[in-house]
Amino acid sequence: MAEIFPPAGGRGETVPSFPMSNIQTREAREDDVDAIREIFRGTYGEDYPFRDFYDRDWLKRAIYGDQMVMVVAEDEEDGTILGTGSVDMDIGAQSDLVGEMGRLVVHPDARGQGVGGAIMDHRLRLIQDRLHLAIVDNRTVHCYSQQISRRFGLAPVGFLPLKHRFHQRESIATFARHFGPALQLRSNHPRVIPLVASLAQLAMSHLGMTPDVVVDESAPPYPADADFEFSELESEQMPDLLRIKRGRVQGRDVFGPIRLHYGFFKLKARKAHYLVARRPKALAESVSGALGYLHDPAERNIRIFELIAASDEAIRHLFAQLVERARALGVEYIEVDVSAHGPRLQRTLVEVGFLPAAYVPALAFHEVERLDAVKMVRLLVPPTLGDVSLIEEVRPLFDLVMESFRTRTVLPGIAAHMEEIALFQGLTQEQARRVASGMVLRDFEPGASLFQREEPAAELFLLLEGAAEVRLAGDALVGRVAAGSTVGENAMLSEAPHSASVSTRTGAVAAVLTRERLGELVARRPDIAVILYRNLAVGLGEKLRRADRDLKTRKEAAGKQEPLKGDP
Repeated sequence: MAEIFPPAGGRGETVPSFPMSNIQTREAREDDVDAIREIFRGTYGEDYPFRDFYDRDWLKRAIYGDQMVMVVAEDEEDGTILGTGSVDMDIGAQSDLVGEMGRLVVHPDARGQGVGGAIMDHRLRLIQDRLHLAIVDNRTVHCYSQQISRRFGLAPVGFLPLKHRFHQRESIATFARHFGPALQLRSNHPRVIPLVASLAQLAMSHLGMTPDVVVDESAPPYPADADFEFSELESEQMPDLLRIKRGRVQGRDVFGPIRLHYGFFKLKARKAHYLVARRPKALAESVSGALGYLHDPAERNIRIFELIAASDEAIRHLFAQLVERARALGVEYIEVDVSAHGPRLQRTLVEVGFLPAAYVPALAFHEVERLDAVKMVRLLVPPTLGDVSLIEEVRPLFDLVMESFRTRTVLPGIAAHMEEIALFQGLTQEQARRVASGMVLRDFEPGASLFQREEPAAELFLLLEGAAEVRLAGDALVGRVAAGSTVGENAMLSEAPHSASVSTRTGAVAAVLTRERLGELVARRPDIAVILYRNLAVGLGEKLRRADRDLKTRKEAAGKQEPLKGDP
């Protein structure tokens, strides 16, 4: 259940609305290290997943390094450190000029005094001339950091379900803000698949941009009909991979903080992995492509940061293989930043189980322009969130993203019955998946009503499991429905009320397609519409013929019955 809070402030407002007269902020120094550690311990105990913030040596390196800006707030009277926040400028490639504003923590005794707002304001002043884009991953167990982000001009662009692991997995509301010439350098009119389009339009509207995405219905996924062998990257394979331009210096479809050309030593220092694909029986040094990723065992997360491919054939297999390896490693969450100009990869990832969760305009710098990115997520655990607290602007993103994750479970159910489902006869696998992606899954107890006679019809039900009964006025049984059949299609297509009632005989599972979703599908995919309407018409005709036969059979049976002697 999502708890919603009213808007936290106007866009661009930079003056906190709470008193800060005795608080000053500054960049952290070496002598702040122990105080910073204690603030994290006081807030999270020993269970904080980012253990580096408990490490004195790591904190010292972070304070003096050039990849992170760390800010503290202190009491002007006695110098007590009240809170801290950082900007990680190593979340993208060096040329991307992107920073993540994270780890904003206020000592429990100093909350409600404006400390968080003061730290946020100081960080923004430090980075606005250094970066093109700031991103904030806000927790959703409370709404405080979301309110602070909104107050200082950052806008919500996504909802990442179950991204971080604290005491349990927690979801993240992603916010963004651009600086300087970022949007002037942006490449316009990205091409996205339909599943991304609504998310992109909403995110851009929140950022004050005019949505300009082009919806690409026709881009095919990458092929799945080749065989590959997989292994972890070995140093002797580096030259062969470096000779592949696609994904490295040309046609980048995946963005991240590390690149193969940084060198084997730096890759090892960052604990980066590459999954390498090569054809069976090919020479050991002859590779077809590779997928770079970071694995965090404590968080049980994987972040994919680079895709290198000599041809189309290896791409789908690399992602599918990494998902299987992630399962074996106990990973629960996989994330990848995908180019909004790469609809083929977007569609391929959806088929492999990834779903769009955030849209960030002008995220990455490539050649001479900035490219939009889609954050796509693969959950390896059920999308059970528990309670989340959201400010009002995040709610539409939450609804949009979570609808995709909940409906994702429809596909395996339909795939298991594909050959039995008359509605899908004649559809290609891609077309059937496109129809299924617009349906939602519902469970029904025995005796539950799907719809009642004379009710308005707005949904088509595809029974995947169980059985149902059709009854007319007076509760007269006129038919039974088995798994693989549809009900409600006639009334939905004619926009007339239901002419009969349908209820389950047993426990049942149905995939549901609304009239609104069907209308969207028909408008965008006339090739699918022709086949669907033909199948619906054929199915309806068969139902009418079956009903006539059943009625005739019942009449003949009634006519043959003779009264017993002695009966009146």
